[in-house]
Amino acid sequence: MSNLAAAWTGTDTRLVVATLIGIAVIVVLISKARMHAFLSLIIGSVVVGLLGGLPVDKVIKSFSSGVGSTVASVGLLIALGAMLGKLLADSGGAEQIVDTILSRTSSKALPWAMALVAALIGLPMFFEIGLVMLIPVVLLVAKRSQKPLMLVGIPALAGLSVLHGLVPPHPGPLAAAGALNASVGIVLGLGLLVAIPTVIIAGPLFGRLAAHWVPDAKAPEHLVPAGGDEEEDVRRPSFGATLVTVLLPVVLMLGKAIADIVADDGNTARRVLDFIGDPLIALLAAVLLGMFTLGRAAGFTRDKLSSTVGDSLGPIAGIILIVAAGGGFKQILVDAGVGNVVTQLAEGAHIPALLLGWLVAVLIRLATGSATVATVSAAGLVSGLAATMSPTEAALLVLAIGAGSLFFSHVNDAGFWLVKEYFGLSVGQTIRSWSLMETVISVVAIVIILPLGALLA
Repeated sequence: MSNLAAAWTGTDTRLVVATLIGIAVIVVLISKARMHAFLSLIIGSVVVGLLGGLPVDKVIKSFSSGVGSTVASVGLLIALGAMLGKLLADSGGAEQIVDTILSRTSSKALPWAMALVAALIGLPMFFEIGLVMLIPVVLLVAKRSQKPLMLVGIPALAGLSVLHGLVPPHPGPLAAAGALNASVGIVLGLGLLVAIPTVIIAGPLFGRLAAHWVPDAKAPEHLVPAGGDEEEDVRRPSFGATLVTVLLPVVLMLGKAIADIVADDGNTARRVLDFIGDPLIALLAAVLLGMFTLGRAAGFTRDKLSSTVGDSLGPIAGIILIVAAGGGFKQILVDAGVGNVVTQLAEGAHIPALLLGWLVAVLIRLATGSATVATVSAAGLVSGLAATMSPTEAALLVLAIGAGSLFFSHVNDAGFWLVKEYFGLSVGQTIRSWSLMETVISVVAIVIILPLGALLA
């Protein structure tokens, strides 16, 4: 600490103050003024840049540069992921996954089946879309099985939430990987490794506690699907074809990550896997395959395919803009020198980089309510720490930030109100179930990530 104090300068103090004020501006604008996160991040970025000593023209160039590089690297992937998710939803592929798994599941194994269904559907879909699709299934399963709503619902919510925070191609992990120059394939592989035990603990196991703490939760009758009408004249893609399509980008990206570890640079197989396993190519291949295995299999005409793919882009425009503005905010922090100051602070205080990334994301998540804003902002703040990290360490830092971004969802988070209304809960019941589940996810994930960091360092 004495070395840190000796090296501390007035410029460092100004940068820290500028950053705290900028983050406070973002928090107040989002939480109090109810301003859109996109606008809030732009204003907060300008505040940090100007107070941090950057010339006015440099602030604009720096922010624009960050936005451009983020849209190029992350925005395209988010768009392709949305297309794949829309094809899965509109073709009936998602329903096919649900029906196939649930039809082969005993009553006792229902919570585990719901976690599996949510994880499979959650791979290509954004949290809100997956939630809206899964809620009718959860409510119907709870009604038919006479199981407590929380026992069935919490595993499904956990499966969706864990994937949203830890696994590409979801916006948060993609944005953090871009900001920290981490390999998306390694993030994906390690993310799945962390996600499996996290979903088990926060889903089926915590679901038992939630069912005990919220025993009287009952689904709103008007939201429970009638069911029973077997109108199976409707064409659906097969379960096998749907599964292959959903898992294709995962397999390709994992193949690239493994090849980068075990094969030499000039190896032909590695070069091929590097190309087809690039996230852009992997997701593009899945979308093109999905047009046939999902769209055509469901009887889509060319016009229907075109409209389905086009309609997927509207709902994600806001997400792309938030992530892009987060990239601009990150670039302002880097160009102003904030990343170096945070690195010095972490080294001087002997705070492990993974724990620091998690803590920063937790604080921003609690303040803003947005997991995506917490992820992109935290990644910008700790980006200096990743400069000297190995690819594996950088990927684990991405996961630590993603885990922190899920901590204790409460009343300033849109997801909190979605769950509350769909499950017909009171605010207190939502906190005892959903909010605690999110906290369990965040804590379990970082508890797994920290020893992984020590083991793989």
